[in-house]
Amino acid sequence: MNLNFRMHLPQIQLALLVCIGLGVARTSAQDEPLTLNQKADGYHGIWYMNQPSNDEYVYKYSGGLGTYCAKHKPFALYCKQVNKTFFCYGGATPTDSRQLLHMVSYLDHATGTVPHPTILLDKKTNDAHDNPVISVDNEGYIWIFSTSHGRSRPSYIHRSKQPYDINEFELVEATRAEGETQVPMTNFSYLQVWQSAELGFHAFFTRYNYPAARTICFMNSRDGREWSQWQRIAAIGEGHYQVTGIGKSKLGSMFNYHPQGKGLNWRTNLYYVQTEDNGASWKSVAGEPLSLPLTEVANAALVHDYEAEGLNVYLKDLRFDNHDRPVLLYITSKGYESGPQNNPRTWTLARWTGEVWQISPITTSDNNYDMGELWMQSEDDWRVIGPTAVGAQPFNPGGEVVMWQSRDQGANWSQMRQLTRDSSMNHTYVRRVLNAHPDFVAIWADGHGRQPSNSHLYFSNVDGDVFQLPTAMPTAMARPKQIK
Repeated sequence: MNLNFRMHLPQIQLALLVCIGLGVARTSAQDEPLTLNQKADGYHGIWYMNQPSNDEYVYKYSGGLGTYCAKHKPFALYCKQVNKTFFCYGGATPTDSRQLLHMVSYLDHATGTVPHPTILLDKKTNDAHDNPVISVDNEGYIWIFSTSHGRSRPSYIHRSKQPYDINEFELVEATRAEGETQVPMTNFSYLQVWQSAELGFHAFFTRYNYPAARTICFMNSRDGREWSQWQRIAAIGEGHYQVTGIGKSKLGSMFNYHPQGKGLNWRTNLYYVQTEDNGASWKSVAGEPLSLPLTEVANAALVHDYEAEGLNVYLKDLRFDNHDRPVLLYITSKGYESGPQNNPRTWTLARWTGEVWQISPITTSDNNYDMGELWMQSEDDWRVIGPTAVGAQPFNPGGEVVMWQSRDQGANWSQMRQLTRDSSMNHTYVRRVLNAHPDFVAIWADGHGRQPSNSHLYFSNVDGDVFQLPTAMPTAMARPKQIK
C-alpha cells in the first residue's frame, strides 16, 4: 500500500537497518500498525458514491466527500492559544481517490501556511461515512474520533501526544458505562462531539438496531477515556438522522424520522430536543419534560409535520442565537432521487422565538445533499454558505459555492457573494469552523458528481475569498493558493 508519505533521511536509514537486521523483505497488511503518524505529500480528499441510480445522474449522491457527512461535526476549529485552525478530513492518496485515510492538519495564521498533513490511519474502506471529526480539550490536546458506518467496522479515538501538535497521535482505549461496569467502546456512527471547559466532551451518535435501525443517542465524558452510559434519544419508526449543537447553557438535537416500512430514503418531519444538565434530563424547546427514548410520531418535540406535506427533510446545521434559542437549518424536497422531478429543494431556517417556531425559506438548489451551514457573525449578520448555484454536474451533490446573508435573524435572505465560478467539478459539503478566525471560516472539497475523480480541499475567509490547499508540497510548509 502506497500512502505517498515523506520520511527524513535518519528515518530512512533506521528503517533500512531494521529491515536488514530482521531480514524483512516486505510487511504484510496485517502487520501494519493502526496508528500511522505518517506525512502526506499534499492534500487530497476521498471520492465516494452511494446507491447507483441507473440514470444520467449515475448515483443517489456522489462526489468529493472529504468533509461529508452532515451528521459528522465538527471538521475544523480555531485555537487562539496558538493562532492556528486545526482540521481533519477524509483523505486519499494522489493515485487512489477511493482509499479512505484519516488526515489531520492546521493553518498557521501567523504565517498563512500549512504543513504536510498527518496520515493518522487507513480506515480500510472507501466509505466516506467513516470520515473523522475533531475536538480539542482544555489542555490543548487534539482528539480525532474515527467513526464507522454501521457495526461492521471498528471505530477509534486518538489523542495527540503533545498539545496543539499534529505530528504524533496515540490510540485511546475508550470505555463506556454499562450498568455498574465499563466496557470497551469500539463502535459508533455519525458522531458529533462538542467540548465544554466545565464538563469535557458531549457526544451525539447513532447506534444501529438499538432497537430501531438507526437509533440516535447521547453520551458524555470528562476525560475522553471513560464515557457515560449510552442514552437513547429517539427510536421512532425505522429510526432517525440527527444534527446537533451546543449553546451557552444547553445541548440540542434536531432530527427527522424514517416511517416504518419505507426505508432510509424516506426521511421526514422535524423534531428538536434539548438538555440543560448534560443529559440528566431532556425537554422540548418550550420546556416540557420528555421521557426518552421518544417512540411515537406525534410528540412534544415535533417542530413541523412535513410528513403531512409529503416532503423529505435533509438536516444541515443547528445553532443557538444570542438568547440561547435554537436555530435549525435544513432542506426539504419531494423525494430522494436526483433530478428536477423532486424540485424544489428548499433551504429552510426554523428559529425559535421564545414562543413559536418561525420558519423561513432561504433559497433553493438542485440536490438533497447540497450541504452548507449557518454562520452567526452578529445579531444582525447571519450567513449561510453552501453550494446553491448550479455546478458542472447539475442535479448531482454540490455546485458553485454562494454566501447568503440575513440582517433580520433569518426572516429574509439575499445573496451576498458567489465564491466559486466556472468550476470543472462540483464543490461539496461546506463546513463551519468552530470559534473561527476570520481568515478561515469554512472548509470543503470538490469532485466529479458522476464518476470517480481526484478531490481538492478548499477553505474560505469571512469575506468569501477562496483558497485551495496544496496537492503537492516540496517544502515543509506551503501557502494555499487563492482561487480567483
